Amino acid sequence: MTEQDSPGMAPGPVSAAGDSQQRHIFVYRGWRFAYSAPRMRTGVYRPVVVCLGQGPDAQETMLPDDTDEIAYATEAEALRHAQQQAMRWVHDRTGDGQGQF
Repeated sequence: MTEQDSPGMAPGPVSAAGDSQQRHIFVYRGWRFAYSAPRMRTGVYRPVVVCLGQGPDAQETMLPDDTDEIAYATEAEALRHAQQQAMRWVHDRTGDGQGQF
């Protein structure tokens, strides 16, 4: 597993729409993802994951919510869920299942 976040990346400001401007990059088994945890108006954080693809041919695809629980009390919890969601997405498409967590 390889995680590539730029050092010193602080959470971005919350916009009027509740969207965080900060995206982190995560690479797992050759797949690249951008993930964030925008703060919603209710004060909770929602994990958001976008698959950037493999190799140089990047095509952004937003991953669907993978659970009914999409609200987290802290940004750290939502970001952790986003990484795990990306890993499960790769496992589902490579036949590895979840046995390698």
